[in-house]
Amino acid sequence: MATITLPGGETVWYKRAGSGEPILQIHGSAFGHRNFEKLTPLTALDFESIDFDLPGFGQSQGKPRDGGLVGVAEQVFEFIRALGFSRLHVHGTSFGALVALNLAAHHPEVIDRLVLSCFLAKYDRAAQMMRSTWRRTARDSGMAAVADLTAVAGFSRSFYERPEAEAQLASMREAFSHTDPATFIASTKAVEQIDFSPLASQIKAPTLLIAGDEDNMTPFAPAPSGYGFDQIKDAINDSETVVLSDCGHYLVLEQPEKAAALIKAFVQSATPE
Repeated sequence: MATITLPGGETVWYKRAGSGEPILQIHGSAFGHRNFEKLTPLTALDFESIDFDLPGFGQSQGKPRDGGLVGVAEQVFEFIRALGFSRLHVHGTSFGALVALNLAAHHPEVIDRLVLSCFLAKYDRAAQMMRSTWRRTARDSGMAAVADLTAVAGFSRSFYERPEAEAQLASMREAFSHTDPATFIASTKAVEQIDFSPLASQIKAPTLLIAGDEDNMTPFAPAPSGYGFDQIKDAINDSETVVLSDCGHYLVLEQPEKAAALIKAFVQSATPE
């Protein structure tokens, strides 16, 4: 575990695990690096997995850069360069997938293979309404309450039947508690009204899209006012799509073994230059 300071003065906390080809994982909007606590031990068996906290989340210091998701993607680009990488694989989930989408569109030179899980390029009205309740909860009740509220929409129904479900929920509450409510509210607002769908056609990297069939947060096929995987898969020229059965939005927590296997197969399918 270490920290690194970006040119803008933000201090980014990160950790590296495993060895092999590097893969950078970009977390969702409230978790911080704990988003990958189930996935990283598996991806680190085959790759060097790099987890970090975006500025304003977890143990990193500073705030998201001005410019919304473009500014956050610029911070990630600077982080990659500060670590000394010219190119690497990137996996973004949820909010992190939107960051990764912007990174791949604006800095394609740093992306080798791209994995995007569980996101909408444009939120439909139902998703906007859902997120407005999260913002009010963050403001009025705190981030532990946000964890419970998002869990309702984030996990499949069968997840709650598992014996480890309560422990996972407790871990989420603890992880969310390290996120500044103001940063969470700002990051949510940053994506609610913006249409990122034009970026999909700009992606040149080979891309794997992973979805959950019970994802109620960012459904595979949103209402007509949104733009989801059913459209993104056709907009990204070199892409493949997998939908996991009996799985919700938090697929990296709910089905980490399947997610890790998909990422491994996709990354290792690359033809050596």
